[in-house]
Amino acid sequence: MSAEGGFDPAAPLTPSGNLRRRQLFSRFTDSAATAAAVLAIAVLGIVVYTVASRGADALSLDFVLKGAPAGIGPELAGTAVIVAIATATATPIGVLIALFLSEYAGNRAAHLVKLTMDLMNGLPSIIIGLFIFGLMVDHRQQSGLAGAVALAIIMVPLIARGSGEVLKLVPANLREAADALGVARWRAVLTVVLPSALGGILTATILSVARAAGETAPLIFASSAFDPRDFALNPLEALPNVSVRIYSLSEEANPAGFTEAWGLSLLLISFILFASLGARTLLARGTRKTAR
Repeated sequence: MSAEGGFDPAAPLTPSGNLRRRQLFSRFTDSAATAAAVLAIAVLGIVVYTVASRGADALSLDFVLKGAPAGIGPELAGTAVIVAIATATATPIGVLIALFLSEYAGNRAAHLVKLTMDLMNGLPSIIIGLFIFGLMVDHRQQSGLAGAVALAIIMVPLIARGSGEVLKLVPANLREAADALGVARWRAVLTVVLPSALGGILTATILSVARAAGETAPLIFASSAFDPRDFALNPLEALPNVSVRIYSLSEEANPAGFTEAWGLSLLLISFILFASLGARTLLARGTRKTAR
């Protein structure tokens, strides 16, 4: 401030009266964010510990390989078939959507497609299951194929959005170099853009598989009328699966069934955990490779 009370641009900066209040508010928000993160980790730890402590007693080689009542082998095999079909269906669709958004779409088309993906991602899984029931199961028999289509609908927006974010990280100079060499656009996408983003696309796919493998509501509508004693791999009939088996056992007044349900839950949560960790590792490697 100048002697006359006006503003002096050469005067040293001094803290205003609001500085202390802003510092306190900044510390409060930092502490609240840290506390929320710690709380989330604690809740996850409690869930994992509870499932592990109650389900560890059920785990054995016979439990994994045999059918009911001794094991859950048919459910594991059926789940693998359903998820494999869903992944094979959803991955090319999701990647093509991501390529359209990153390479070809204008602003209006990109906004419309992104809005559609957000709406699909926000749909409750039970509504997807009801839709598939009306489309593929009503007046027909249940099938693993119907369950796979339901899971594919859940997986498509996850793969599309995850792959799209990775494709944005591909350096623009790679595309420009392909254009300068006279390479056709589609060939540049197939030989330059996609290989550079392959690690991230694989990561998005693995995360979507981890999400879909734990869905229950769509499979109750699509593939729940199965015999847990028999191995079945034909997708045109109802396939045993882990999530529906857990739901069925939880509804029975049978202590042995509860133990089996905890064991199944431990296997499912272990798969999701290791798949997520593997996906994060692949994403980190793919990001470093793309950044070079």
